[in-house]
Amino acid sequence: MSATSTPQTPWPKSIGRPATNALTEAGYTHLEQLTQISEKDLLKLHGVGPRAVGILRQLLVERGLSFKA
Repeated sequence: MSATSTPQTPWPKSIGRPATNALTEAGYTHLEQLTQISEKDLLKLHGVGPRAVGILRQLLVERGLSFKA
């Protein structure tokens, strides 16, 4: 992989590059992993904002999952 290529991630482009980078850097590689973190803690990641959390919440709901309570 060259320095200019973008690694493939499971995250939708609609959450934005900052949120994608924050999730990846925090070690989250699959949507199902987000069931182990609360929305409040996810928002603490630099680059993850309310819009990204809302999109991720909807994806979880579509799969019958949710963030950690």
